[in-house]
Amino acid sequence: MDDIINQLKKFKPPGGSLLIIVVIAALMFGYSVFFTIESGSVGVVQRFGKFVRIAEPGPNFKLPFGIEKVTKVRQDRVYKEEFGFQSERGEIDGRYASASDTANISLMLTGDLNVAVVPWIVQYKIKDPYNFLFKVKDANGLLRDLSESSMRLVVGDRSINEVITKRDEIAVEAHRVLQEELDAAETGINVVTVEMKKTNVPTPVQASFNEVNQATQEKEKMIYQAREDYNKAIPAAKGEAERTIKAAEGYALDRINRAQGDAARFTDLYSEYVKAKDVTKRRLYLESLKELLPKINRKFIVDADQQNILPLLNLGNSEGESK
Repeated sequence: MDDIINQLKKFKPPGGSLLIIVVIAALMFGYSVFFTIESGSVGVVQRFGKFVRIAEPGPNFKLPFGIEKVTKVRQDRVYKEEFGFQSERGEIDGRYASASDTANISLMLTGDLNVAVVPWIVQYKIKDPYNFLFKVKDANGLLRDLSESSMRLVVGDRSINEVITKRDEIAVEAHRVLQEELDAAETGINVVTVEMKKTNVPTPVQASFNEVNQATQEKEKMIYQAREDYNKAIPAAKGEAERTIKAAEGYALDRINRAQGDAARFTDLYSEYVKAKDVTKRRLYLESLKELLPKINRKFIVDADQQNILPLLNLGNSEGESK
C-alpha cells in the first residue's frame, strides 16, 4: 500500500494542474446537468424558483449551476397519519406527539351529546406533485386539520352507540368528506383509506356507560321475549278462530244440504204418493218398520184375532220371557 501511495505522489498527468482542473469542472458540470428519477417517483423542476415541468422516471437533464432545481416526489409511497393515539414513533407536525395532543384530538362530541374517544389512521398518496408542493404552504398540516374536522363532522351526526358499533360506516363517510375537502383545497393528496381504531368512552365514565349498556341490553331482551310470546299467542289464537269459523261454516253447509235433501225427498215421495196412494203408503209403512224394529229389544208378534197378550208374558220375571 505504501508503494502504491508513493507512485501516486510521483505521478504527474500530461498537462499538469490544468488537466485536473478541467476534469473536475467536467465532473461538476455533469453532476449539475444529469439526474435520475427512481421508478414510482417524479421530479418537479423549478427554474429560478418557478415551476417549469415534471420529470418522469429515468435519466433526465436540467440546466446546470443552480439555474434549475429538482425536487423528487414519491407517488408510489403510502404515507400515514395517526390521530388520537401515539405509536412508537408517532409525530405531529414534525415533532413527537404528546399525550395531551392525542387526548385532545380523540375526544369528540357525538350527536346525542355524549363524549367518545375516537382514534383513527389516515393513509394517503401524493397524486399531484405540483399542487402538493406549491398550492398549499403545509400540506401535511392541512391534511391533519381537515382530517380532524371531517371526523368530528361525521361523529357529530351519530349517537354514541353508532360511533362504537358502526366504525366501518363512519370510516367510509369520513373518507368521502376528507377527500372532498382535500380536493377543494388543491392539496394534491389522494386518501387511500381511513381506518378506525377501537372507539370507547372516556375512562371516568366507563363504569356508568357499561351500566347503561347493560340496562339497554336487558330492555332489548325483554322486548324480544315479549315479541316472541306475542308471535306464539297471536297466531295460535288466529288459528283457533279460523278453525272455529271453518267448523261453523261446515256445520251450516251440512245442515243446509240435509234440509234441502229432506225437502227434495219429501217432494219426491209426495209425487209418488199422488200417483199411487196405496202402494206408497204401504212402502212407507214397511220402511218405517225396517228402521224401527232393529231398535226394539223385546218383540211380540201376535195374531190379529188374539184378544189378550197376558198369557204370553212371564209376570214373575222382571225381564219377561223371550222366545
